[in-house]
Amino acid sequence: MKKLKTLLVLLLTTISLGTVAQIQKVNTEKSTIHWLGKKIGGQHDGYINIKSGSIELKNNNLYAGEFNIDMNSISCSDLEDAGYNKKLVGHLKSDDFFGVDKFPTAKLKVTSASKFINNKSSVKAELTIKGKTENITFDITKNKNLYTAKIDVDRSKFDVKYGSTSFFDSLGDKAIDDIFILDIKLILN
Repeated sequence: MKKLKTLLVLLLTTISLGTVAQIQKVNTEKSTIHWLGKKIGGQHDGYINIKSGSIELKNNNLYAGEFNIDMNSISCSDLEDAGYNKKLVGHLKSDDFFGVDKFPTAKLKVTSASKFINNKSSVKAELTIKGKTENITFDITKNKNLYTAKIDVDRSKFDVKYGSTSFFDSLGDKAIDDIFILDIKLILN
C-alpha cells in the first residue's frame, strides 16, 4: 500500500509538472522591433528597443506574455542625412506622435493564443500606446527560441493624430497612413 501511495504521488507530480507554465525571458539585446510608416509618396522606417519582456509557455504553447517597449529608443533607418534624421526622430517623440516625455513606455500584453499548428499561432493581446489600450489580434510564428510577428497598428486608436485623415480633412499630399507596421523578432534566453 505504501508503494502504491508513493507511485501515485510520483505520477501526480509528473503530470502536474507537465502542465505548469514555463516563463522565459526575452533577450532584449538580440530581439528587435522594426517599424514602418507610410505616407503619400514615401515611407520611413526604423527600430524601437524592447526594454523587458517574457512569455509563458504551457505544453509548448504560448499562454501569456508581456513586453515593455522603450519609446525613447525610437530611431530612423532610412534617412542618411543626420539633420533630417534627428528632426524626424524628434517629431516622432513629440506630442504630435508618441509623446515620449509623458509616455516613455509602450506595452504589449498577450491575453490568449491558439495552439501552435505548423509553428503558427493566432494571438490576442492588449497594446498600450500613449496611455491608451486597445485589443489587437495577430499571428506569431515560432522556430526554436525565435518568435516572429507582423502587427498592423492603427495609430488613430491611440490618439496619434498628426497627418491622419481620421482627424483632419484636406491634408492632400501631407497625409500619413493611419496604419504602421511592427515587424517583431523575439529571441528567448
